[in-house]
Parts: sequence; structure tokens; C-alpha cells
Amino acid sequence: MMNKKCECGRVNPYGTEVCGSCGKPLVDPDSNRLLNMRYEGAARRSQTYSTSIIDKIWNFFSSVKVGIGLIVVTLIASMIGTIFPQELFIPPGEDPSVHYFEEYGPLGQLYYSFGFHNLYGSWWYMLLIAALGISILIASIDRFFPLYRALRSQRVTRHPNFLHRQRIFGTSHVENVDETMEKAKKALQKRRYKIREEDGNLLAEKNRWARWGPYVNHIGLIVFLIGASLRFVPGMYVHDNVWVREGETEVVPGTSGEFFVENLAFTMEVYDEDDPLFQEGMEASNAVMFESLFRTDAVLYRPEGTLGLDQSLVEVDRHGIEVNDPLHFDDFSLYQVDYKLHELSEMTFDVEDRLTNEEVGSFAVDLNNPEDDYSLSNGETVRIHSYFPNYIINDEGIPATENAVPDNPAFIFEMVNDDTEEEEHTFIGIQRNFDITPNDEPHRYSYSLSGIDTNHVTGLTVRQDNTIPYLIIGGAIFMIGLAQGSYWSHRRIWLQAKNNEVWVAAHTNKNWQSLKKDISNVAHYAKLSMPKDQTDLEDHDKS
Repeated sequence: MMNKKCECGRVNPYGTEVCGSCGKPLVDPDSNRLLNMRYEGAARRSQTYSTSIIDKIWNFFSSVKVGIGLIVVTLIASMIGTIFPQELFIPPGEDPSVHYFEEYGPLGQLYYSFGFHNLYGSWWYMLLIAALGISILIASIDRFFPLYRALRSQRVTRHPNFLHRQRIFGTSHVENVDETMEKAKKALQKRRYKIREEDGNLLAEKNRWARWGPYVNHIGLIVFLIGASLRFVPGMYVHDNVWVREGETEVVPGTSGEFFVENLAFTMEVYDEDDPLFQEGMEASNAVMFESLFRTDAVLYRPEGTLGLDQSLVEVDRHGIEVNDPLHFDDFSLYQVDYKLHELSEMTFDVEDRLTNEEVGSFAVDLNNPEDDYSLSNGETVRIHSYFPNYIINDEGIPATENAVPDNPAFIFEMVNDDTEEEEHTFIGIQRNFDITPNDEPHRYSYSLSGIDTNHVTGLTVRQDNTIPYLIIGGAIFMIGLAQGSYWSHRRIWLQAKNNEVWVAAHTNKNWQSLKKDISNVAHYAKLSMPKDQTDLEDHDKS
């Protein structure tokens, strides 16, 4: 595979169809068919080399068909991800395996089983995005650099066969060649063509920059894809949930313990159900009430001091977080998304001695942070043997908890019987109270629920998105390239003097009618014959 040296002296890479300098056809030089000017006849790697594994990979990804196929597959996959909400957007704290089945039935369960609930973060979707980005990059390199070199080195004086095999070509017999060329030059300059002259010949060029529109598009897409991929890089994108009870302080997820948030108070207000403005809406939606306000009076803290020693929380900001009024700090935002009213927070139990029928003490259990032991007034100690915040019986018939939220708390209390010196175990739950004994002997101590306390819980979403600038810049570059390649066209007109004749040839990458209009104006002003569109002649000959 040797380079080809043209008669003009230029050495062209192997695979070049048209000399990059004089334009002489290097393939089928005696043919009369029109030249393929899409890439100026320049050699492209994908059309030249195909022996090594690198060549095969390059040729695969540079294929337009492969690129379109990857785009179609990516679009289909992205559409599948929108059939049901992604796991990121289901109610906080919900078990995805249960939520999708309960909300969407067997189809939702199938959706979850295939992993579509986390589609945009899956390894195969990221691999698909990477393949699409590689395809765009390789296809751009494969076409851009040969085209750039060919346009940069083009001469004004072109080979006669190059002119003759252009789509628009014609000759005119004139009396004064120099005067005609001067008139043509002025006419082209009036239409804002850039003129180059060589040996009495002219090359008029306009809007070459429009030729790079598709490649600007590709740059925008690559930047956009990079921005989308950066969402899975730590520190670039955070979307997490945190539940904060009134009076409690929790670390803000995604901040690596750098920020804490305290829920001073949660407020919910509803519209008046007797207000006629809202009655119609509630009847249409079968709603019991319409909430008019969700508000969390929050305090943001940042820890100071040595971790684990004298670390203290220093207030950074205070803000009433509402649905459309988040708390912004650094690159993060805290949004109000959910709430839970009257969550169980504390249960108080009375203990009675069955032998004397006297109360021997009481104790209160913090359901979110229970202690191991509780002392009674008679000196006895109650120990929590087991605690089930959300009590269930699992598939094996063993008591367990569904999660750590105290929606259905249950306990197994343990206390020593002074008479028998045996440990007594009692199961206590909501509307459940029974002794656990290895025999039929009754326990000495009995427990009864004497009071409960509740608390409001607010659900906040923390968001951080440092990928937005990439998405905006990528989208802006793409739109610039789209306008650049759609609304302008790269036009060239060659005028060459041949004895008492003027040869006119022209080419554009799109919008041939506008080019013909420019040539018609020049021909009228310089008294030249209007060149012919040779595709019209070919169609006429075929018919």
C-alpha cells in the first residue's frame, strides 16, 4: 500500500481518490462519472486499512450504521427506563421488591427482576453509553482530519478532469478573458465570497466553517455523554433521602459527615374542606384532604474539632424547608419530599407482682434508641432480650422485624424471679401479651402498656449535581453545530481561463438551488453562459 504521487508533485496517502492539491482523479481518471466530493476524495483510515485487529475495531466503530444502531438501542433502553419510576424516585424507605409488585402488579415485578428499576446506573447501560461515545469519537476523527487536510491544501487551479466531473459545470466563449474574470470576481465579492487567485484563475469560497457543523455536533454529544457518565463518579452527583424526627439531628447523606441537619419542628397545614374552591378537586381525586403546606424548620450544622474527641456541631444556617423552597448549602440542596405524622416514639410499661397484686415499678422505652436494662422502684431490673421495631413472623415462623421503623414494635422482656431464681421471658406487643415459659408455671411478674408518645418525622431529599455544567455546555455546543450545519452551506465556484474560454465549475455540500442562484447572478453580470447541472443531464439521458 504505497502513497500516490500526483503529476502536480503532491504525495497523497494510499486510498486517496482525488489529489488533495490539484484535484486530479486518482481512481478511474478516464471516467466521466461525477466525483464523490463528500470528503473531497481524501483517504479515510476506515476505507483503507482492514488487516490488523486495531483496524477492524476502528472500522467497526467508524461505521455510520453501527453508530445509528447504538443510538437506536440506547434510545430503546432509555425508554424502557421510563415505563415505571426508577428506584431513586419511589417513596423513601420503600422496599423496591415489594413496591413494584404492589404498585404495578406482575409487570412491575418483572421490571424489578430484570433490573430495570436501576437501569441508568446499570453496568450494561453505562457500557452502551461508552460504546456510543467511542463510536462518535472515532467516526469524527476518521472523517474530520482527512477533510481538513484536503480543504486546507486545495489549490486555485484545478485539474481539467476535476472541473469537468463536478455536478455543475459549463464553458463560455468570451472575447476578453481578463475583463470577464474581473467582472466575475466583483460579482462574487458582492455576494460575500472569499476570492483566491492563481495564474489568472479564481476560486470563490463561502462558509467553509459550515462544513464542520456535524463535527461540532459530535463534540457537543461527547461532552453531554461525559456529563451523564460523571453522575456515577463519587462527589459529582448525589440523590439520597434522610428521615429526621422532631428534635433529632441526622448526618446529611452524601456529605461524608461534613454536614448535619436538625428537625426543630415539622408543620403540615391543610385546606379547608368546606372551601368551595377545593371541594370539586377533592371530589374528582377522591382525596380526603389537600395539604397546603409541608414545612420543616431545619438547622444546618457543621462539626468542628477532632473527630471522636471534642467534636461539636456549629450552626451554619437556619431555613424553613418547603416543597418548592429547599435549603441550599455548598453544592447541595435539601428538599421537602415526604412526612410521617404521629410515629411511635416511646412506650411506657407498668410491672405488677402477681403474688401481691402490687405495682412494682414502671419504665419507658425509647423506641428509636432503647436501653438494655431498666430499673424498677423495687430494685428489680428488666432487661430487653429482643426488640422488633416492625414486628413480623418470617417464613420460618420466627419473630423478626421488617425494618428499623417502629411502626409495630414488639419486645421480649426478661426478669429474674426472686423466689425461683429463674429467668422469666414475656412477649409484649400491640394487642399481644403472653408469657414465654418452658413449662406451664405462671410468671410472677406481668406487664401492661400504660402510655405511648408519638413524634412527627420529616422526609428530606439531598441533591448535588455537579454534572449540570457539562450537560448545559454539551447541549449548547450541539445546538451550535446543528445550526451551523443546517442553515449554512459550504459553497465553492471555480473559474478558469482556457484560451478564449472560461470554464465554470461549482460544488456545495447542500442547498444546490442557492448555489445555482449565485452562479446565475455571476453569469448575468459577467456575460457568461449558465453552467449545467449534470445530474439533470444524466436523468434526461436515462429517461
